[in-house]
Amino acid sequence: MTEHIRNGTAATKDIERETMRKVIWRILPFLIVSYLVSIIDRGNIGMASLQMNEDLGLSKAAFGFASSLYFVAYFLFEVPSNLAMQKVGARLWIPRIMISWGVVSMCMALVQNTTSLYIVRFLLGAAEAGFFPGVVLFLTWWIPSRYRARIIASFMVAIPLANFIGSPLSGLILSLDGWLGLRGWHLLFIIEGLPAVLLGIAAWFVLRDRPHQANWLNAEQKKWLETTLETERQQQKNIGHQTTWQLLRHRQIWLLALIYAGASSAGTTISVWSPQLLKSFHLDNLETGLFNAIPYGLASVLMIVWGRSSDRTNERRWHTALTLFIIAAGVFAAFVSVSLSATIVILSIM
Repeated sequence: MTEHIRNGTAATKDIERETMRKVIWRILPFLIVSYLVSIIDRGNIGMASLQMNEDLGLSKAAFGFASSLYFVAYFLFEVPSNLAMQKVGARLWIPRIMISWGVVSMCMALVQNTTSLYIVRFLLGAAEAGFFPGVVLFLTWWIPSRYRARIIASFMVAIPLANFIGSPLSGLILSLDGWLGLRGWHLLFIIEGLPAVLLGIAAWFVLRDRPHQANWLNAEQKKWLETTLETERQQQKNIGHQTTWQLLRHRQIWLLALIYAGASSAGTTISVWSPQLLKSFHLDNLETGLFNAIPYGLASVLMIVWGRSSDRTNERRWHTALTLFIIAAGVFAAFVSVSLSATIVILSIM
């Protein structure tokens, strides 16, 4: 009897291992690449500004306001977007998001003045809203909770990786100024917006809403995955849940939201303004892109190392506090630095 149980447990483990291997390799690389393109498309306005601001006669205040409009629209539309995805499914909604933002991103090449820039930048945020929370929701339909943290962490590596790839790529595209009679920043938005459209079309064929729809899993694997996910859902129901309004009464929720907002604001500020900051040291556009990539290449590695350190020591408070302190000090130091090498070092340790 004991041997039979042991064999059954081993067989279940084998099914789990093979199922998760298939699921992870089927959806994770595609989602990482898609998110990488998303980060590039929302942030390439920083590199484009090296030419665009002069062509459109933008002041620094106007450029900063245009950059922020993306996030205003994203904030307004991300919850409705997720509600829509729950109704129509990820296979339809995620491609819709990707194709929409790709088209709008390419339309950035058509802006001719401050007003049109404001409008298109806002539309880009509205089009892309819901992609990140939508992917997180999609993962809950496919990934058991014990795998979810590491999967989301792997997905988040796309953020620094996108800037590591996107900065020199954008610098290279800007150097093609005049090709086909277009300015470099026009080419930048067109070339970097197109992959989102192509990936959006591909998403229809790659993604499935639920495990039972996956023709690349066998019946045994589908049964294990669906049973595991359903068991977790029932356990959550038994524990009970709080409404959104009940959660908003907790001081910790507001504190965590404030911490995340501060860290995100600092990161966004640096990603949007660092190209102009580096350009002020009399670099050409390609050099600016290459130097701008250095901090993000380092961040791609340190992000994983720091997370593993936190897991290994089971310590969260000081890992978080030290990171936030370095970010705050780095933002201030970066904008008062008078040396190129010092600026790159400061950006890198952030």
